[in-house]
Amino acid sequence: MTDAFISVADAGDGVRYLTLDRPEKKNAISSAMRTQLLAELQSLDHDPDTRVTIIRGAGDCFSAGYDLSGGLMDEPPYHSAPGDGAWTRQASDGWTSIWDLAKPVIAQVHGYAMAGATELATACDLIYVAGDAVVSYPVVRLASPPDWQYHEPLLGMRHAMELLLTGDGIDGTEAARIGWANRAYPGAELEASVRAIAGRIAGVASDLTQIKKRMVHRQFDVRGGRAAIRAGQEFQALAGHQASVQAFRADPLAAMKRENKGDSLNDGID
Repeated sequence: MTDAFISVADAGDGVRYLTLDRPEKKNAISSAMRTQLLAELQSLDHDPDTRVTIIRGAGDCFSAGYDLSGGLMDEPPYHSAPGDGAWTRQASDGWTSIWDLAKPVIAQVHGYAMAGATELATACDLIYVAGDAVVSYPVVRLASPPDWQYHEPLLGMRHAMELLLTGDGIDGTEAARIGWANRAYPGAELEASVRAIAGRIAGVASDLTQIKKRMVHRQFDVRGGRAAIRAGQEFQALAGHQASVQAFRADPLAAMKRENKGDSLNDGID
């Protein structure tokens, strides 16, 4: 790969920035970007000078979601069992791998995070969001459940049901209220606020921090959280066989016009 879709910057005091750097494509998440992002995170996990990583987006948004202009399974970063549901297994296994890193990862969300971008953010250990940001998964109105089934395990039944049945977006303040994010800040204060939190985390020795991170994720596993996410993969695969989804895939623009949601679904971006 010759294109760099992730830029790395040192914020000082053990904090690193990983920036989704495709602003001309609204930071759409391609297979190449996923590969680079996961490789950078794994590299920083071995870097003794890094204690916490912040993921953010270049330009006017965090990310518009998966880039559908190319094959999502073209040269993926790791193997997924082939067959029905291969892509959703690829998405789930990739994002949950962030939970298994030793060092904390923070999502800093501004502008908007759509569909696959909400999956990336939710895979981070902490999420901080601009109050006026928009978080949405509009594709559930037309094509499928989420590729990474985080809604019910992380948000609870009522919030998950409403978001998935309506496909409506929520602002950053509401995202924090229902537990999708830790906290919302005014947009102008977001970066400085997140940097301050990252600095506090980085002030704790990494050997202790990783134990606490692992403990929280293992407790989530014991409650069945990761198993619930995996179970959802089968429903995402099943959705692809429904008549309405097949009609959408045959003529996406017509389906979007019928739903009057063309302004909410980016052309070629999930």
